Amino acid sequence: MYHLKDKVVIVTGAGGGLGKAFAQAFATEGAKVAIVDINEEAAQKTSDEIQGSIAVKADVTSEESLKGMTQKVIDEFGRLDVLINNAAIYAGIQRKPFFELSEKEWDLVMNVNLKGTWMASKAVFPFMKSQGGGKIINISSATVMSGSPQWSHYVASKGGVIGLTRSMAREIGDFNINVNNIAPGFTLTEASLSLMDNAKEYGVQRGAIKRGSNANDIVGTALYLASKASDFVTGQTIVVDGGKQFI
Repeated sequence: MYHLKDKVVIVTGAGGGLGKAFAQAFATEGAKVAIVDINEEAAQKTSDEIQGSIAVKADVTSEESLKGMTQKVIDEFGRLDVLINNAAIYAGIQRKPFFELSEKEWDLVMNVNLKGTWMASKAVFPFMKSQGGGKIINISSATVMSGSPQWSHYVASKGGVIGLTRSMAREIGDFNINVNNIAPGFTLTEASLSLMDNAKEYGVQRGAIKRGSNANDIVGTALYLASKASDFVTGQTIVVDGGKQFI
């Protein structure tokens, strides 16, 4: 359906959760997937479940690590077609008012969620440019639209991803590289389920579609943005949250 057979796809933060779902969906479509995670054991476990994939340990806050990741993918598969910037700090964030956050807490979230997206994109850009094109898909969050309280470092980092997406799209469109962003709503991954006791009911009544969201609700948008069907779509943010936010 999406004509992604033999496309080479990097998914960061793919050791579990939404990243793992992305990796599985692309592999099902025939893509060759690099399972990237800072947790080498988790990356390998996911790769063992996905035929034809490779596991790559990488730290998205390290430029050297990301250069190594990109080169390993090129060495293994010979090209690079899609980058999904999924790696993020999420479940481990302590919720508190912005005026109680420490500089260390703020910097950690920004380094992974925003700086990591920028640096991973920077690492793959020369290869995409040299081969004549590619697709970069960033993952932010619908919480940017609602402004979730006591989570300002996370909200700000994901808002930054939206701005980065728009700027990057304008800068590299001439090289036939599309840059788009998916903003999922509250999605029932392992990480989300650990945040609260009533996770399955959280926000359901605010949606136009009144049920919880799972990872499979998000992956179709990524498949579309990676396919030729989206070749004239760039710089956009697609909110996938069952109609909780309308922008």
